[in-house]
Amino acid sequence: MNQELLNSIEAKYAGLDENPETYFKGLLHAKPITYWDYVEVDTLLSLQKPRTNFKDEEIFIMYHQVTELLLKLMIHEIKQIVDDRTLNEEFLIEKMGRLNRYTRMMITSFDVMRGGMNYDDYNQFRATLAPASGFQSVQFRIVEIYCTRIENLINEEGKKRLSGNSSIEEYFENIYWKDAGMNRKTGKKTLTLRLFEEKYLEGLIKLANKVKGNTIEEQFAKFKNPGDGLISVLREFDNLYNVEWPLVHLNTAKHYLDSKGENQAATGGSEWKKYLHPQFQQRKFFPMLWSDTEITEWGKVSS
Repeated sequence: MNQELLNSIEAKYAGLDENPETYFKGLLHAKPITYWDYVEVDTLLSLQKPRTNFKDEEIFIMYHQVTELLLKLMIHEIKQIVDDRTLNEEFLIEKMGRLNRYTRMMITSFDVMRGGMNYDDYNQFRATLAPASGFQSVQFRIVEIYCTRIENLINEEGKKRLSGNSSIEEYFENIYWKDAGMNRKTGKKTLTLRLFEEKYLEGLIKLANKVKGNTIEEQFAKFKNPGDGLISVLREFDNLYNVEWPLVHLNTAKHYLDSKGENQAATGGSEWKKYLHPQFQQRKFFPMLWSDTEITEWGKVSS
């Protein structure tokens, strides 16, 4: 073995106040790593637990698991941005490029849903999923909180309800997505929303307080003269994540819930045609990068 390599290994463990010989002895008995153990293939392939005998339900489960893994990839990149106190433009461009690739993957992956399940089977097995809903994906909310100030997650109707000196808690009471599970006149919440809040709301508020001042939006604002390349990738991400992805999601929902004029309810009980649309959500991570006209036209598409 290369003596320089041996010396480096010894120096590594000596630096940890450990005996290098202990680790060399351990190598004598260590099993070689395999692909299936490293990637946890057997565990991964055992995570699909259909509730019915419809074959396409397993496709539905795997699709959403893939989406959650993509969201985890995004959060992995986003954390590196918000935790960097000496952020440079080149690093941010690289990370935003990765986020754009992951988001495009999520957009194109909806073809699996739209063309990959039997229409009639889906509309039977979906009834067993209530009150579960993609609305309950906490990673989606985590991405939002890391990307932008919480006030950018309040739509125009929500802003009318704010006191003018809002706390994080008040912002969360008026956040756009809560309207999908709450009757603002009566205060009554759907079971879908209640279960989500019981499990995640406290943690989301804690995260919002933790990242305050260091969201991607606020990190970007620290650049005095940002280049066109950085502005371009940020605008692209804002559009992909907050316009194109919701619209693809909406059109996929229409395919299964309203392609025959049924206007069926979502499993979470929301008015999905309204709440999935970017014009209702009005979610923008980097509002300073858009003109007044672009903001007014946000999410509008020709019929």
